[in-house]
Amino acid sequence: MKVLLAIDAVKHPLTGIGRYTYELAAGLERRGLESLRFLQGARVSQSLASQVGEAQAGLAGTSALSASVKAGLRRVPGLAPLRTAIEQWRMSQAQQAYEDHIFHGPNYAIPAHIGPSVVTIHDLSVFKMPESHPADRVKKVRRQIEEAIKRASAVITDTQFTRQEVIDFFALPPARVHAVHLASSQDFYPRDVVDLAPALRALDLEPGGYTLFVGTVEPRKNLQLLLDAYARLPLAVRSRWPLVIAGSAGWRSGKLHEQIERARAEGWLKYLGYAPQEQLALVVAGARLFAFPSRYEGFGLPVLEAAGCGVPVICSNASCLPEVGGLAFAYHDPDDGDGLFALLDQGLTDTQWREEASKAGLHRARAFSWDRCVSETILVYKTVS
Repeated sequence: MKVLLAIDAVKHPLTGIGRYTYELAAGLERRGLESLRFLQGARVSQSLASQVGEAQAGLAGTSALSASVKAGLRRVPGLAPLRTAIEQWRMSQAQQAYEDHIFHGPNYAIPAHIGPSVVTIHDLSVFKMPESHPADRVKKVRRQIEEAIKRASAVITDTQFTRQEVIDFFALPPARVHAVHLASSQDFYPRDVVDLAPALRALDLEPGGYTLFVGTVEPRKNLQLLLDAYARLPLAVRSRWPLVIAGSAGWRSGKLHEQIERARAEGWLKYLGYAPQEQLALVVAGARLFAFPSRYEGFGLPVLEAAGCGVPVICSNASCLPEVGGLAFAYHDPDDGDGLFALLDQGLTDTQWREEASKAGLHRARAFSWDRCVSETILVYKTVS
């Protein structure tokens, strides 16, 4: 089997799709395929480490001036479609020598490819919830997905929920669309207080001393509901177990950040911003409770990472989250502030519930693995080879 895998998503900061791409690439590399190549931009390499290393070196060598110029160009109206077209052309040129390889685009898009191809569609939020993205992103990603659906020999989704959405929305034959679950990194596992304390102390946190949310601060994550519900908890509870938010500032997050700052000034919220993988694993493992009220996810990797650390999880019952959590999580409607408030109160104060939820989450997390994800992806490759 010969595979050419696009790894442009493997870049700093490593978000959900970047993590998926990296874990898939590393897993495929361990399998010893007949031929495995990695495509990043217009560069093709036999080694994931060297390809990622070269990209990081190039990033580090970028001057502040050139970075500023690039950022300015991204804001010029009309340039985005041209830039996308150029990127697609460069990818097509680079992979022409590998037309006997299965091309896999793990981030919604694939270039025109004479040979067999696979695309991963993580979610359809640009179609289902366009109001949760900037208009230019909606237009760009919709076009990428539509083109990829036409070109791909097979489609991979992260969950059965998204698989059914893709089948229904694009009227595709079910046999052409395959659900392959993701997994949490091996970095996410239960930790002793002694191991957690030094790292958390540097962030002014205590093991078991906070409720955690992880994700980009943007409308789709439904943080407004969480902030409002947490504010209703007694001040003594909020002060003892503050809400911690770990994630980059996203689109239309200005008002949320104003509310976050007010809560921080009142002493019951801490905002960490983006946390790198090594630090994030410790922050997740140290949480007393994990809250994730998102309105729409393709998989919802943070909830599985928390479960893998033995942290009780409460989340919305929207989209694929019940598929990921099964019976291990406590759910609320994404519009039900009262329901979320009740779960927060229970999750922080009910010792028996917390113990049962922790055990159930650990058991559920073990059902997912990157090794299984890689194996099932290879099975998809075999359907198109």
